[in-house]
Amino acid sequence: MSNSKQHLGRNHEPDLMATADQNNLRVIVEPTQANPAAAPLDPFDPNSLRLDQTFVEGGGVKKLLTTVPIRKPGQQDFIRVHPDPAWRLTAAAIELKEDREWFLLRPEITSKCLGEFVPIQLFTAINRQKVVFLWPVKLPGSDGKILEWHRSAAEAAEHAMNRWVRVKSNTSLGAYEIFEAQSTIPDPEWPEVSFAELLRIGFRDRLVDTYDHQVLKRLRGE
Repeated sequence: MSNSKQHLGRNHEPDLMATADQNNLRVIVEPTQANPAAAPLDPFDPNSLRLDQTFVEGGGVKKLLTTVPIRKPGQQDFIRVHPDPAWRLTAAAIELKEDREWFLLRPEITSKCLGEFVPIQLFTAINRQKVVFLWPVKLPGSDGKILEWHRSAAEAAEHAMNRWVRVKSNTSLGAYEIFEAQSTIPDPEWPEVSFAELLRIGFRDRLVDTYDHQVLKRLRGE
C-alpha cells in the first residue's frame, strides 16, 4: 500500500485527491490550472471573439461616407479647402439660424423666394481628423454690400486651398482671423466620391425644389 501511495504521489500529485478505504484506493480527478482541458470553454471570452487586426487593416473593411456636415470650420480645427473649382458651387441657400441648418434652393425657385435666401459660395473642406464638410460663405447681395465677416471668410477659404489654416472669429475686429500652421502637415486625403455625391449626402433632406417645400411654408407662417 505504501508503494502505491508513493507511486501516485510522484505522478499525480497536482491533479489527484486520493481517499482510501479497507480494500481499495478510490481516485477522484479535479480540474486545476495544470489540467485546463477539464474546464469548459467560455463562448463569450473576448480573446476568442476578437478579430485579427491585420484583417481590419488589410482591406477587409471600407469606411463609407454617410454624413457631410454643412457648417463653418471649427475654431480649433486646421482645415484645407479643395483647390479644384469643380469642387465648389455658387448657389442660393436659406439659413435657419435658430436650427443651425442650411437649405439649398433650385434656381427656378428663387424668383418666388425673394428676401428669403442668400447667395453663397459652397466650398469643400476637410480637417485634420479627415472630416469632410461643405462650408457656405455668403456672397454680396443684390445691393452689392460686402460685410467684413463674409470677405474675410472668403479670403480664409482661398488661403486654405494651399496650406493648413485655422479660421477664428474675432468679434472686436468684426471679421475672421487666419492662422497658418507652423509645422509641415501632409496634404489631405480627399474622399473617393464626386462633388455631386457630397451635395447629395449633405443636402439629402434639405433641397428646396418646390414652392410648397416645408421650409418655405415655415417662413411664410403656414
